[in-house]
Amino acid sequence: PNSAVEYFVSYYDYYQPEAYLPVTDTYIEKDLSINDEIEKLRLSTTSSLLSGRKDVIVISSVSCLYGIGNPEDFHSNTIWINKREKNSRNALLRKLVDSLYSRNEIDFQRGTFRVQGDTVDIFVAYGDHAIRIVFWGNEIEEIETIDPVNGNTIEVLDQVVIYPANIFITTKERMQKAISQIENDMSDQVQYFNDIGKEFEANRLRQKVSYDLEMIRELGYCSIYSFWFRDLLSS
Repeated sequence: PNSAVEYFVSYYDYYQPEAYLPVTDTYIEKDLSINDEIEKLRLSTTSSLLSGRKDVIVISSVSCLYGIGNPEDFHSNTIWINKREKNSRNALLRKLVDSLYSRNEIDFQRGTFRVQGDTVDIFVAYGDHAIRIVFWGNEIEEIETIDPVNGNTIEVLDQVVIYPANIFITTKERMQKAISQIENDMSDQVQYFNDIGKEFEANRLRQKVSYDLEMIRELGYCSIYSFWFRDLLSS
């Protein structure tokens, strides 16, 4: 009865694949909408599988056929926090950003964190609770799970593990190599389009890829991050 029963199913509410209609010369850009609740369940599944538990049961659909990224990278971006350990607040904030959490002081939602003085609240991406870390100087004084709506304490902890906010996560080194490779591939393809007189296609490709790469550099991911993940894994 205490086994971790998890769900890993498709998290798209809407998915429009990229398409081109030659008859009307119409380009349809790829578009999608992700269900936040199902994304939470997928992240919970990944977290349970990599937590070391031996009692994980996964209910899955065809989505399990698709890759979820490198387990080693996911594990290396997992954050372990212990009460009374020496750890600066700023060091924790940097680790959260590396794990693809974003700071948001106004709209506290899954995958975000907020800072109030020596207190850091993290709304985990794989659950309905938040983690509150209270510092005293460079020492962690308190760890609590809290209600993200009213801030009330649910449980007092001695240690906690915070898993990444996205299953498509990689290391900075691998990301830099992948970005360079994608840029080289883009340049080759743009040159090919220009050589055969398709300047419009060349410009469209350059704009789209450049936008995605800028998002990856700034945020660590983009709206169709999984599209580029083959390059990120192979770098």
